[in-house]
Amino acid sequence: MLVFLTISTTGTAEAPATDLGFLLHKHPDKAQAFSTSYGDAHVFYPEASADRCTAALLLEVDPVALVRRGKGKGRGGAPDATLAQYVNDRPYAASSLLAVALRTVFASALRGVCDKLPERAANPLPLRIEVPVLPARGGEPLVRRLFEPLGWTVAAEPVALDEQFPEWGDSRYVRLVLEGELRLADALRHLYVLLPVLDDAKHYWVSPDEVDKLLRAGDGWLAGHPEQKLITSRYLARRWSLTREALERLELARLAEADDTEAEEIDNAIDEQTDTEDKPVPLAVRRREAILDALRAAGASRVLDLGCGQGQLVGALLKDVRFTEIVGVDVSVRALNEAARRLRLERMGERQSTRVTLLQGSLAYTDARLKGYDAAVLSEVIEHLDLPRLPALEYAVFGATRPATVIVTTPNVEYNVRWETLPAGHVRHADHRFEWTREEFRTWAREVAGRHGYGVEFAPVGPEDPEVGPPTQMAVFTLSTPKTASSKTTAKEAAA
Repeated sequence: MLVFLTISTTGTAEAPATDLGFLLHKHPDKAQAFSTSYGDAHVFYPEASADRCTAALLLEVDPVALVRRGKGKGRGGAPDATLAQYVNDRPYAASSLLAVALRTVFASALRGVCDKLPERAANPLPLRIEVPVLPARGGEPLVRRLFEPLGWTVAAEPVALDEQFPEWGDSRYVRLVLEGELRLADALRHLYVLLPVLDDAKHYWVSPDEVDKLLRAGDGWLAGHPEQKLITSRYLARRWSLTREALERLELARLAEADDTEAEEIDNAIDEQTDTEDKPVPLAVRRREAILDALRAAGASRVLDLGCGQGQLVGALLKDVRFTEIVGVDVSVRALNEAARRLRLERMGERQSTRVTLLQGSLAYTDARLKGYDAAVLSEVIEHLDLPRLPALEYAVFGATRPATVIVTTPNVEYNVRWETLPAGHVRHADHRFEWTREEFRTWAREVAGRHGYGVEFAPVGPEDPEVGPPTQMAVFTLSTPKTASSKTTAKEAAA
């Protein structure tokens, strides 16, 4: 009883198609077998030449093992009725069983890791993926709605219930062919998530750690997918609490992916209109300098950059030796990867690398790894959250983490009238959920300080206009009540 999938690519003399073997970490000249909980997965290559190479994944399902584990075809992995445990399509169709086999057999390829050919792994390939029998609750239209927004050309041919009796109509299965120019890792992640989504059933119980699996595999594409809610709900077997958590984290990830380049352009536009010096200092640089000055004045040495994005502030902190431990936290894995690349963490010397840690995490949830630090920075972060989510961030930072100093910067909406190209009533960035006046920001900051035992002071960032104030406003919170006992475990030790 077999389920089947093939991945093909084409190549040239300079970039042969057989590089697919390196990217999948499976040699084209060998047939390999791997054990899974429900049978054996086999990888082999029906064709392997410089012009064209095809890798096949065949999952040999043991139906008895499927029943013995008590996970028939039930939605969410719950056991089915007795007959359904033995009579179902798990051994024949590309379902969550095949998705798990993909993760097991091609784990390194899913992460985009290939030490021998890193450039090939990082760049798109001409790919053709074929799945002969794919359950699709929603039919061909849903298949297209799921894959076409990801850059695939989709052919989903319905499979007849019985070819000898065409009047019976089509089954809920399709023969799927995907073609496109994509990174192999992205293609595998699309399959890992969307195969069980189309099937709309899982062969195992969906536990809370499935949220993390979904977000890891969906990083970079799921947050912006037009069918995000359907994908999330089906992948998590319609468990509402898990679906809600995943959707909240996806929204935070989408906001965290806000284009830093566009933000810098906005700052630069303000610079050009407010400075007539030969070479004005960019507002983004002034903001970082103001934060660094406040951290030095507070005597902080162990600093959290919450919502670190692509690591600009982390890089500035690393240049000052008085900051002995710097932790960048962001909900977006892609942003953290870009931060690591910009900071050149892989090439960094040992002494320097021990000072910096990058952690994936949501600012709306408490995190024991972040306790015991001298200071935390929220630079241009709060305006990317919906207002109803601010209390959760407030508690996570001021109530649970409780660093001695917290620095918050945010745009001053009053200053927007000085930006000639910004239409009236518009915020500076499309991902800003709000922008506050000076009075609104100060009211919020004072209320937060009062609730959590902090004092707060305010400072302008950038050129201060006598009528509308500075382009950026900053609040420096200082803990004024004794801290409760907190763990001194470093982020590196917690991560280990």
